[in-house]
Amino acid sequence: MANGILVFGELRDGAFKGIGDELVSAAKALSEAGGGPVSVAIVGDGVDGAVAHAKTLDVKHVYVAKSPVLAAYATQAYATVVQQIVEKSGVGIVLFGATATGKDLSARVAARCGASLFTDCTELSLVDGALRAKRPVYSGKVYAEVISSAELQMASVRPNVFPPAASVGSAEVVEVAVSIDEGSVRGRVREVVGASGGTKDLTEAEIIVSGGRSLKSGDNFALLQKLADVIGASVGASRAAVDAGYVPHSIQVGQTGKVVNPKLYIACGISGAIQHLVGMRTSKVIVAVNKDENAPIFSKADYGIVGDLFEVVPALTAEFEKLLGSG
Repeated sequence: MANGILVFGELRDGAFKGIGDELVSAAKALSEAGGGPVSVAIVGDGVDGAVAHAKTLDVKHVYVAKSPVLAAYATQAYATVVQQIVEKSGVGIVLFGATATGKDLSARVAARCGASLFTDCTELSLVDGALRAKRPVYSGKVYAEVISSAELQMASVRPNVFPPAASVGSAEVVEVAVSIDEGSVRGRVREVVGASGGTKDLTEAEIIVSGGRSLKSGDNFALLQKLADVIGASVGASRAAVDAGYVPHSIQVGQTGKVVNPKLYIACGISGAIQHLVGMRTSKVIVAVNKDENAPIFSKADYGIVGDLFEVVPALTAEFEKLLGSG
């Protein structure tokens, strides 16, 4: 029987990331099903703002581990500290975000703790105290339901699956003494270069506007960027557009890029090859713009526009400007 749920509160520049709020929401559902109290773990340096936010969530404890060694994410250091928090809290379930950091950290912590680990989950529930998860397999063609009988159970959860938790609580802060052998930290971050524009990372974005090779050049991605700016979206791309050199790999959506799960995905000039569909097929609403009415993307789209993207996208941008009053 689960005896508590711990959420790893991932940070960015010392601030509590949105995936943490979503994980608390998922944890509360498990708690109401008999999983025990919910707690949050915050690891880093200069984390007072994140702690203040976590305290307002409907959780019992906020475990805080602070050290200059933890100022930037390093697998060995963070795994050591999170393992210590897991052991101190005595929880039966630990949740991470299925982000770059969460995927890396959850695997290391699970191995250290001898726990089971379900990755990239889209649903979580409890069955007789055991964690059951739903996750995509075979490149998202089908979903598997898996259940753990381990004493300690862990899972990473896709962003944008659960709604953010409300700020209604006043949690107790528990300071955790950090014990790290600095010699064990083999990799160190020397510099972090942020993406320009201040938009959300694709894996966290609620709206994405993506373009394919049909845009013909990197300069033409400005059409998508203008639409994205109007509706508060992030810009993505297909592998074909990246391979053609139009845009960097960092915004590629697909099997060899990023797997996204937005509320709205607008695919412009993307045919819908399986490599791309793997990365975005779980989007809540898919809109496709393509002048080929037989393009495979239309079979996955909730709404389709058959037309030239160079005409359709500016028209969409103008209509959104009118609707949102941003013109």
